Amino acid sequence: MSDWLISLEGTAAGHTLALWLALAAALLHAVFGALQKGRHDPWLSRGAIDGSYGLMAAPFALFVVPWPEPHMWPIFAGAFVIHCIYKILQAYAYTRGAYTVVYPVVRGTGPLFAVIGAALVFGEHFSMVQWLGVAVLLAGIFGLAVYNFLFLEVDRETLPAALAFAVATGLFVALYTTYDAYGIRATANPFTFLAWFFFIDGFLMPVIGILRYRAMAAPPALGPLMARGVVGAVIAFFSFGSIMLATRLDKVGEAAVLRETSTVFAAVIGWLVLKETVGPRRIALMSLIAAGAVIVELGG
Repeated sequence: MSDWLISLEGTAAGHTLALWLALAAALLHAVFGALQKGRHDPWLSRGAIDGSYGLMAAPFALFVVPWPEPHMWPIFAGAFVIHCIYKILQAYAYTRGAYTVVYPVVRGTGPLFAVIGAALVFGEHFSMVQWLGVAVLLAGIFGLAVYNFLFLEVDRETLPAALAFAVATGLFVALYTTYDAYGIRATANPFTFLAWFFFIDGFLMPVIGILRYRAMAAPPALGPLMARGVVGAVIAFFSFGSIMLATRLDKVGEAAVLRETSTVFAAVIGWLVLKETVGPRRIALMSLIAAGAVIVELGG
């Protein structure tokens, strides 16, 4: 399968596949974020998810895919540090703000800096029409965040801190998107990068989760928490794997922007699952996000 994927790089078929992979990553990432923000403490949820996908990835990394080339080990070390900081910032944001406020800010900050990073690292450039699409998408995302900030009645006292952590998290989303795109292009087999990334990335958050669990006066039952971890791990494989393969097949900047349609999916999930309020104004703002993504794709 890896040979087939590599053969599509830079082709029209590769561009189409990258488009669908980025949109799939958007939907799955919104589900993943809701899992972390939902029923359990975000630190525990993330610990259970990371521990699960680290264990699942181990046999593939050690026995199935080709071993990484020597130059990949420093790249994996950098990815581990970047993702650790990103996950810590995200957990702080989720513990202080409502999902439908925090998530749009995180996802809105990321694509702009990812596009800039892709230009600097990979020499990619957007057309004027595509920049218009980015502007429309960001207007929808940040408009949604501002609307939620003004009218949502929960977590008001911690919202300023939540938004600060959300912006910082968004910056690290852009950083890991660009860095990981470099990493998956630096190895001959893209599945080597994915398997070893998940294996290595699964070490930190379970330790934090265990320490937090042991310090709780009334810790939750382990069964549902671990079940959430397994489900989240499977979603993470397909979500992160999809966006990383998209960045190898086609432009990093376009994939990063298209993934931010996850904000639309997140708002729907927040409404249907987390019972957070969604009204006509927010639907209009979500439509802007979708429209911006379409403009970016058509202007390419």
